[in-house]
Amino acid sequence: MLTPAQLAFFDNTYFGVVTTLRADGSPQTTVVWIERDGDSLSFNTAYGRAKPGNLERDARVSVLVSAPDFYHWVAVDGHAELTTDGAEEQINRLSEKYDGKPWPYVEGQRRVRVRVTPEHVTAYGL
Repeated sequence: MLTPAQLAFFDNTYFGVVTTLRADGSPQTTVVWIERDGDSLSFNTAYGRAKPGNLERDARVSVLVSAPDFYHWVAVDGHAELTTDGAEEQINRLSEKYDGKPWPYVEGQRRVRVRVTPEHVTAYGL
């Protein structure tokens, strides 16, 4: 569903804007680091934050990734799959990509990798 150009777009250091749904159905939106994950995209978070709880209850998710000029963007609506497998490696990869250094370990923090399976994709400028 994502084109090769859209997947390559995720290789840039553009931030993703993730929207999940709270228990009352209202949106909860945050900014995340993203990367391509096969034919999809992925981001990382930690248990204890709103995103994992929201997504475990309702896997629907929307991610908007925009270039700084706002004339090139990809919006992915789909379902999230959460796993701790590879989550520590992913947060280090993302930290190197966005900050140029490894992620600082936080004792007791459980990282989670979130893979978004696209069901609807909208793009502009790509």
